Amino acid sequence: MRASGILLPIFSLPSPYGIGTIGNAAYEFVDFLVSAKQKYWQILPLGPTGYGDSPYQSFCSFACNSYLIDLDILENKGLLFKEEYQDEIWCEKEDKVDYGLMYQKRNMVLEKAFNRFDVNNLKFKAYCQENVYWINDYAIFMALKEYFNGDKWQLWPDDIRLRYNQALVEYGTTLSKRIMFHKFLQYEFFVQWSELKKYANDKGIYIIGDIPIYVSSDSSDVWSRHYLFQTDENRNLVSVAGVPPDAFSATGQLWGNPLYDWNAMEKDDFYWWKQRIGMASSLYDYVRIDHFIGVERYFSIPADSDTAASGTYYQGPGMKLIDAINQSRNSMGIIAEDLGVLTDNVRKLLEKTGYPGMKVLQFGFSGEPSNDNLPMHYKKNLIAYTATHDNDTTKGWYKKLDRKNRDFMKKYINRSRIHVHDLILETMKSVADTAVIPIQDWLCQGSESRINFPSVAFGNWTYRTTETMFTDDLACKISDMTNLCAR
Repeated sequence: MRASGILLPIFSLPSPYGIGTIGNAAYEFVDFLVSAKQKYWQILPLGPTGYGDSPYQSFCSFACNSYLIDLDILENKGLLFKEEYQDEIWCEKEDKVDYGLMYQKRNMVLEKAFNRFDVNNLKFKAYCQENVYWINDYAIFMALKEYFNGDKWQLWPDDIRLRYNQALVEYGTTLSKRIMFHKFLQYEFFVQWSELKKYANDKGIYIIGDIPIYVSSDSSDVWSRHYLFQTDENRNLVSVAGVPPDAFSATGQLWGNPLYDWNAMEKDDFYWWKQRIGMASSLYDYVRIDHFIGVERYFSIPADSDTAASGTYYQGPGMKLIDAINQSRNSMGIIAEDLGVLTDNVRKLLEKTGYPGMKVLQFGFSGEPSNDNLPMHYKKNLIAYTATHDNDTTKGWYKKLDRKNRDFMKKYINRSRIHVHDLILETMKSVADTAVIPIQDWLCQGSESRINFPSVAFGNWTYRTTETMFTDDLACKISDMTNLCAR
């Protein structure tokens, strides 16, 4: 069935408290999607972020970001008083997240809510028991990070870095209240999120989530399950992820994420992945698997390398992992992020899975009519985008486009002047079953509203909308185009 949606991260929602949350503004955005005749709300990964603020570099692949917990909901539950958070200065600009202020202030407010929370609550206890396979390791990991002043776990004393039983018991006792605090944050997020998701689903809106294929090296995943990753006897990384040199980068991209030990994972039938996908199915209706290409083959770079130039490709788990994913995803749909250089084997794997892939209109205008990112080449079983979070906004991208490609675009669209909504229309008109448009493109925003510059380490993930942007007029324009394109 033809349908469409909008890409808007939770952190980008309007809020007087410095960052978008899963409170009132999220419910209002669901209502906006309904009035705009949309079916999908695509978000970015929900995991807790650290150094660099990237949701793709999380402290845990199962946990969610406590910054997104809504403070007004906590106040309604009697866990906070308004004066404890409404008088705080949460940001200098309402259209940007200030993660420095978040780091300084948010937990202090959330701690007040925790101090009023009944940890003997039966629902809380049941949640902790249902999530025991990850939450205990995560909670002590976060408590330990606080105890060691934010240091990476690789820098902790050997007894706890190597997880000696006695050290786990002793630190667990010393940090018991902080451990419980981090469990409370996960519980409260899940309760608030579950209510929001039910509201969205009841309104006919489905959530498209996102999980990175790799995890962060500084994560509870690697600390607690080092044997699932390519590490040596001292828990040091042997190889890391990245992509090889190409026309855009002479040295390639050194991501630095730990690589999986696929042989070890296969021995227990990919149990960790099954748990991860099972968790995702409790949060989302669909999920995008980032860097799906890595399922078929992955690029391995020695951990001590300064660039990706010394890396080598190795065979990935392929359908063995896909079978495990399918066994645990319940009714959740899977979207394969297959952007990049596609080999015949990747194409065959994607076809065998039946998962929809992705096409990005911005990638189509290279001046070559054969470019398969041009909408005339799209197939039904894919998700069509004008841009993703890693791209410039379409307005910003068009302004930087060279004359040759602008002229090609004008001929392709048959217009003498190009407006952002012309490019949205090309995406929406395509044969692709699903079209997802970033909110910045509907708002015709420029490069200042870009979410992420992949080659830049800091200053990303700060984009925010304001309440005045979601007008009835905009909803009407989106609805009209959606109806015109039979979505």
